[in-house]
Amino acid sequence: MDKYTHNQNTKSLERRDFLKNASLLTLGTIASGTLLSFGSAPGNYENNNISIKKDSGKLLKEKRTLGSKKNPLTVSAIQLGCMGMHTGRGVHPDHKSMVKLIRNAAEIGCDFFDTAEVYGPYINEELVGEALKPIRNQVSISTKFGFAIDGTNALDSRPAHIRKVVEQSLKRLKTDRIDLLYQHRVDKNVPIEDVAGTVKDLIREGKVLHFGLSEAKAETIKKAHAVCPVTAVQSEYSFMTRLPEEFIFSTLQELEIGFVAYSPLCRGLLGGTLTEYSDLNTNDIRGAWPRFQPEAIKSNIRIVEALNDFGKTRGMTSSQICLSWMLSKYPFIVALPGTTKISHLEEDFRAADFTLSASEISELESRIEKIGVVGDRYDAKQQAQVEY
Repeated sequence: MDKYTHNQNTKSLERRDFLKNASLLTLGTIASGTLLSFGSAPGNYENNNISIKKDSGKLLKEKRTLGSKKNPLTVSAIQLGCMGMHTGRGVHPDHKSMVKLIRNAAEIGCDFFDTAEVYGPYINEELVGEALKPIRNQVSISTKFGFAIDGTNALDSRPAHIRKVVEQSLKRLKTDRIDLLYQHRVDKNVPIEDVAGTVKDLIREGKVLHFGLSEAKAETIKKAHAVCPVTAVQSEYSFMTRLPEEFIFSTLQELEIGFVAYSPLCRGLLGGTLTEYSDLNTNDIRGAWPRFQPEAIKSNIRIVEALNDFGKTRGMTSSQICLSWMLSKYPFIVALPGTTKISHLEEDFRAADFTLSASEISELESRIEKIGVVGDRYDAKQQAQVEY
C-alpha cells in the first residue's frame, strides 16, 4: 500500500466500514427540519418539517411529489439509477445479481427506478423490466429517448423516432406504460414544441404518463411546458455541480415542476470511493472528464474530507450528507444515486432519515465553496450536449 492511500484510509472512513461503526440503526432526525417551498426563493428557508412515517421493514419511507397537483407523480424520495449496471465501466455485475439488487431496493422502500434505451444499449431496460415485472403496479419507471444508437452518439428527437423508441422501450420494460419519459438531451435540430407535442399524443394514448426533460435550460423548459406539462427535469446536481440552482430552479418552482438529481455523489467521488491513483483510464467513462484527472481528484478529495469531518458527530457518511443536503434544502427534489452494491444501497436510502437545518446547510456550502471544485464535469463533446 502506498503512503498516500494509507493516509487516506487512516484519515477517513470507507463507506462500508462507516456503516459498521456508526449506530445507523438508531438514526434520528438531525436538528429541526427545514425545507424550501415552491413559493420561496433559493436561500430563503421556511419551517416545514418532514415527518417520517413508520413503515415496518422499510429503510426508505419518505415520499416526494413531482409535478403539479393536477397530475402529480408521487414516488420515493430517492430513486435508484440503474445505468451503472451496464454502462460506464469495463466490468459489470452479472445479470442475476442486479435483478436481485433492484428487487431488494423495492423491498426496502424504493418505488422509483431510472433507466434509458442507450444504457447498454437496450439491455438495461430489459434488466429493469424483468426485475420489476412481478411488482409493476407498485413501482414507477423512468426511461429516456433522444439518441441515435448507431455508433455516432448523435441526438435524434424526431417525432417518428420518439414513437419508435417508446414502442421498443415498452417491450423491453415488459409494461404497457412508461411512468416518466424523458428527452435524454435537447436536440437543437428538432423544435422542443414538436417533441412535447409528440409526447403529449403518447400520453393521450396511455403509453406514457408523465413528460420529462434532461439537462434543459429554462427557456426550453418553458416552451415544452406550454405544449405538454413537464413533470420533472433530470440534471446533474451535487455539492460539486450546483448549476441548476442558478439556471433552472426558479423556473421549476414557478411552474411546479419536480427535479431529479442524477450523480448526487459526483459519480462516486463524494462517496469516498476514489483516490488520485484510481484507474479511470481503462474502460471507465470518467477517465476522459477533467474532474476525474489525478490532480483534480487529489484536490477534490478535500471536499470528501470536509464532509467526513461534518458527519463524524452526526453519524453520517459523506454519501448520506450529500443526499440529505439536497432533500433537506428543496422539497421538489428526488435524489438519483446509482449503485451495484446492496451495502451502498442501504446506506443511501438511510440518508432520507436525516434532516439538515438551514444553518447546517449553510455551514456545509460555505466549507465547500472555500475549498473549491477543480475540473469541469464533462469533456467538450459531452458538454456540447447539455444546455448550461
